[in-house]
Amino acid sequence: MAVGKKDVLNPKSKEYEFGGSVGTLLMTLGLPSVVLGLYVWCGKDDCSLRPYPTLPTLSDLWDPYAYVILVAWFLFQVLIYLSPLGYIAEGTKLRDGSVLKYKMNAAHAFVISHALFVVAYCFLKAPVTFVYDRYLAFAVGATVLSFLMAVYLYAKSFREGALLALGGNTGSPIHDWFVGRELNPRTGLFDWKIFCELRPGLVGWSLINCCMLAKQYETHGYVTNSMLLVCAFQGFYVWDGLWSEEAILTTMDIIHDGFGFMLAFGDLAWVPFTYSLQARYLVDHPVDLPWWAAIGIVLMKLAGYMIFRGANGQKDQFRRDPEHPSVKHLKTLPTERGTKLLISGWWGICRHPNYVGDLVMALSWSLPCGLTNVLPYFYVTYFAALLVHRQLRDEHHCRKKYGQDWEKYCKIVKWRLVPGLY
Repeated sequence: MAVGKKDVLNPKSKEYEFGGSVGTLLMTLGLPSVVLGLYVWCGKDDCSLRPYPTLPTLSDLWDPYAYVILVAWFLFQVLIYLSPLGYIAEGTKLRDGSVLKYKMNAAHAFVISHALFVVAYCFLKAPVTFVYDRYLAFAVGATVLSFLMAVYLYAKSFREGALLALGGNTGSPIHDWFVGRELNPRTGLFDWKIFCELRPGLVGWSLINCCMLAKQYETHGYVTNSMLLVCAFQGFYVWDGLWSEEAILTTMDIIHDGFGFMLAFGDLAWVPFTYSLQARYLVDHPVDLPWWAAIGIVLMKLAGYMIFRGANGQKDQFRRDPEHPSVKHLKTLPTERGTKLLISGWWGICRHPNYVGDLVMALSWSLPCGLTNVLPYFYVTYFAALLVHRQLRDEHHCRKKYGQDWEKYCKIVKWRLVPGLY
């Protein structure tokens, strides 16, 4: 049987991820359950893995006002994205030869959103602590929104001419819906994946933290240094990612993964409503850090950021312009594909130095919560597992992509994450 052009461009995926249909079904049910569990086990009166936590009522889950705010927030970010603000950047060449163009104005979205928050809270006395009071309803609404979005994008992926993700065309509806069937789903000029990756969830996470800070102040009459550190650290992390928005165009999420429930839920629900756990914890369990502890945590954050930004900046610059003075001196390993792999600089120390920096920063976000309870350390624990899994996925993909050249590379850069350990 002759192989059609469509079959060559969108070959049938031969490998399943995350345990196939059964695994992705369990994750579809399990991930929202984790968000709910963190709220239930880490509440106002207690934050521990007690055997019989108080379960939420239906009124905790259902709040039309919260849902309206959530949808309005999403549409507000869409308006900023589609506005004339910012500039147009080109992505990497896709396997069909096309090069997509992307609107880069996420930093504008951050500034505008935070400026409006300051005006609303400080001058208009808007009840922003409503986000704390109805936190679970917002999380449920974000989960439903991500589910509906994934259903729409899965159905949309069957249109003629859609470029599918190499891992999202197995023929299993639940698996492909979860990992994402289409590589870069768009509606007109609106790119669903790049929008959701950086805007409503990330900016929303920072603003949720600001709402938690306001709630702590209104509850206790002051703001702790631990709350200030958490909000500053995480707010700066979001700002840095949005300021360097163009760098995401060369990441695995954009050039390899499809956009399905996994990324939609991660962007809209998981990030804002699990990453804000530390700030929410500090509302009801305030921690006043001694000066030496605060300084030590700040230094840890700075060290992690230096590694994270240095490694990511070096990789992105090399991919865009290998002859740039900042990367021209780096040693490389030529491959049969005609590309080169970095084997010096940050990327000569280990294969994923950016992940190491990310983990160090993650720990600095949890330490302000003290050592009394373990649940505020959920993020760094989960993130470590996520990055190890992501590292394994990256290397599996690179081994298929580069073949024997990847084996040569691994002999030169021996350590995956932590030199001497792993």
